[in-house]
Amino acid sequence: MARTTYVTIGKVVKRLQQSYPDLTVSKVRYLEDEGLLHLERSSGGYRLFTPQDIKRLETILYLQKTRFLPLSVIKEELDGNSSTPVGGVDAFPQAIVDTKDVTDRLHPIDSIPEKLGVSVAFVRQLAQCQLIELKSSPRQSDLVDGRDFALIRSAEALRHFGIEPRNLKPYVMTANRESPLIDQVLSFIGARTHGTPKEQWEAKERAFEQIISLTGNVRAALVRRNLAKTLTPPKGADAS
Repeated sequence: MARTTYVTIGKVVKRLQQSYPDLTVSKVRYLEDEGLLHLERSSGGYRLFTPQDIKRLETILYLQKTRFLPLSVIKEELDGNSSTPVGGVDAFPQAIVDTKDVTDRLHPIDSIPEKLGVSVAFVRQLAQCQLIELKSSPRQSDLVDGRDFALIRSAEALRHFGIEPRNLKPYVMTANRESPLIDQVLSFIGARTHGTPKEQWEAKERAFEQIISLTGNVRAALVRRNLAKTLTPPKGADAS
């Protein structure tokens, strides 16, 4: 029987930080505390990862980053799909994956509890705080844009930490300030890209994803610096 290869938490974090720069030892510990990871311990109490554990962690990070799924949903699906591949999208039920058919549509607000597992009242709170914008049907019924599903899920997940929609208003103002600058950059990139309209659009889409990722890293670094005292580990703390 092949011998299981174990990797320490520090090496795992270092390996995955290239794809997930915000990953820290503390986040991995949190995921374990929430029951998403089940790690073995060395005789000295250090966390040990098997290749399967690393694969599961990468799946969790991928789904958080690209699908914005709450941890509770990720845990439920992973526990029910032991053979979920890295990336995990194909193994997830269609109901929780933001396919183009879903995101390009408007959905009656009364259908949101079944689709996303959040209340209509919560969706209305998001609209009142200008985090999303409700549309009106010809019969004056409220409709939710499918492109807002990821945001709604993220806002719901933040409530786990006591962060309510009203606390997210500063992010609306920040987005409103950043959008004209990014729009200007993307317009320049599209104009200098030679090719078909589709190729120009693809160039702008790639640039947008890179800009959003980089500005997110800048924001995370600034917030972490402001919270340096709170996030400094106590003396004698190890990376177990």
